[in-house]
Amino acid sequence: MKRMLVLVVGLLTLGVQRPAAQGQPIRGFPQAEVEAQRAREAQLRAVPDSGRLRRYMEVMAGEPHVAGRPGSRKVAEFARETFASFGLDAQIETFEALMPWPADRTVEMVSPSRHTMAIAEPVLAADPDSADADMTPVFNAYSGDGDVTGEVVYVNYGMPADFDRLEQMGISVRGKVVLARYGAGWRGIKPKVAYERGAVACLIYSDPRDDGFFQGDVYPDGPFRPDQGVQRGSVMDMPVHPGDPLSPGWASEPGARKLPREQAATILKIPVLPISYGDALPLLRELKGPVVPPEWRGGLPVTYHAGPGPATARVALRFDWQTRPLHNVIVRIPGRELPDEWVIYGNHHDAWVNGADDPISGAVSLMETGRALGELLKTGWRPRRTIILALWDGEEWGLLGSTEWAEKHAAELKANAAVYINSDSTGKGWLNVGGSHALQQMMSEVAREVNDPRTGRPVADESRRRQVQGTPEAQRAGRERDQNLWLEPLGSGSDFTPFLQHLTVSALNVGFGGESSGGIYHSAYDTVRWYTMFSDGEFQYGRTLAQLTGTLLLRLADAPILPFQFTDSADTFLRYADELEELAKTRPEARLDLAPVRAAIAQLREASQAFEQAYGRSQRLSTQALAARAELRRVNRLLIQSEQRLGMGDGLPRREWFKHQIYAPGFYTGYGVKTMPQIREGLEERRLEEAQGGVRTVSAAISALAQQVREAATQLDAASR
Repeated sequence: MKRMLVLVVGLLTLGVQRPAAQGQPIRGFPQAEVEAQRAREAQLRAVPDSGRLRRYMEVMAGEPHVAGRPGSRKVAEFARETFASFGLDAQIETFEALMPWPADRTVEMVSPSRHTMAIAEPVLAADPDSADADMTPVFNAYSGDGDVTGEVVYVNYGMPADFDRLEQMGISVRGKVVLARYGAGWRGIKPKVAYERGAVACLIYSDPRDDGFFQGDVYPDGPFRPDQGVQRGSVMDMPVHPGDPLSPGWASEPGARKLPREQAATILKIPVLPISYGDALPLLRELKGPVVPPEWRGGLPVTYHAGPGPATARVALRFDWQTRPLHNVIVRIPGRELPDEWVIYGNHHDAWVNGADDPISGAVSLMETGRALGELLKTGWRPRRTIILALWDGEEWGLLGSTEWAEKHAAELKANAAVYINSDSTGKGWLNVGGSHALQQMMSEVAREVNDPRTGRPVADESRRRQVQGTPEAQRAGRERDQNLWLEPLGSGSDFTPFLQHLTVSALNVGFGGESSGGIYHSAYDTVRWYTMFSDGEFQYGRTLAQLTGTLLLRLADAPILPFQFTDSADTFLRYADELEELAKTRPEARLDLAPVRAAIAQLREASQAFEQAYGRSQRLSTQALAARAELRRVNRLLIQSEQRLGMGDGLPRREWFKHQIYAPGFYTGYGVKTMPQIREGLEERRLEEAQGGVRTVSAAISALAQQVREAATQLDAASR
């Protein structure tokens, strides 16, 4: 009674409104269980506390803690001890990976005037953390070694279309040092394409038009990047594979097999370094050649010329190529009935420097989710399925910790993992969510249960409103009629990749943002001061994220029938096929016939409808009656492995590590998604045989999913008799 009184008073104190979804069915639960489930979820959502989030952040982001250095181990130990204080079983699981550390860095303009670049971010008196000891040097991880000199060519964002435009202008980058600005695509694509076009080095800077004073006041007076601010980051060729470059496809542990470094496919061949826009300005000022197109011009006080030269730069980089440790924090809450069915939620804990925003804002929210689960355990509750919480190390270098863990436990995960939920940095704004479309209905339901801290309305409302606004006018009426959120397809850039795209486990990626404008990403100024002044300073949205992910975990862990729904998948895949038809019209020589893909989608739709009918009949039974039938266990097993039917063992062309046939990062986008990637990229890159092969693999994968769903419907019907 005392615990219930505390809960009621807490709910009243927090001003929690009655969720809009109250009284509605919950996917996966018989109606008789809905009331008790909602009460348990409300109990969990009352636990997360904004003050605790801030205290965790002050510790975890108080010092630099890049992976491979002592600070990362220190943060992992703090997290493990904190989870243990919640009554949770938390362990550190250690791996290792090649993590080169800068030994020598020199970048200078040698003609027509001389300028030696700082390659360092100055201390700001207003932010003591900018003076922390063991500050991570400014560098791009997995750059090549080298000492080269060449004329400079400005290449805009350094994407393939930019290099094509230079060729049309009669400008070659062969033998040149290219200067690219951050933006328009992932940083690792810029030096990758530069090398393919013959460049000898790549410098990447943040132009103030995109990320600096053009956007607003710069730090410490405002949230944007100051003139000597620099964006660190990995340039590993992650579209080939993430994880340790020396162990593609298997776990990197002490004593494990390693490739020779010269055989590693994801280490770049030329030197690459990030610089500030303060250091880019002297180079741009000395460039001549054609004036660049208007859309290439940035915000610096110069006329932007393409070159080449006469500005000439020397880039000399040398790295200490060592294998260094990774420390993943793993929490397990065993399931009471189905311990071999797993629901996993992860966020990374490593940062390039202090990382208050990226990733600690998300990591501390995961920790409060853990505390909320710990409080439920004290009441006697146990989840039906096993819940695993993870704080990954080495994400910033190339998804190292999550990839090595997933590769080590691949067989168990493919057998047991129902869903992987991911979060990363989070801020103030609206809900952003992507993932496997079989989870779309469940995600929409949960987003209607959790309230926005400012409006008191479900977080689904603002998220859906923005989705409708972003829909092309011709399709908007249909979109408005659909009351569900639409999940965005996932590319890469965070720790869902090894689960979704390598092991083909169903996945979600969730977070809040959109109103946390700023330019301190991967810099020394991503500190607690910046976050509390310019992002979610009251930690309201961090608390809301903990409520959201906690609710997702309870739904997935306790639902008698896993809350998958496949008609949304069929609808989404059909939209992708329509997009590809339009793309194929621009490549008439392809003569692409998507009829097999459309036929497979029709099979999936029919199987999905059969499953929905069986699901409807199952709702007449109690959980006890369902659980007594052996067929129910088979239904959930089929659902757990349904996403795996969308994978192919041979993987995608040129990158077999990526198995998923519907979602993948683009070979030349890095983070940006390519849906039905073999077909889409085959068309875009005029690899027409590859595109035709994609029709076969995609249709086969969707047909396999249809068969899996059809079998699940049959088993669910049998369980409902």
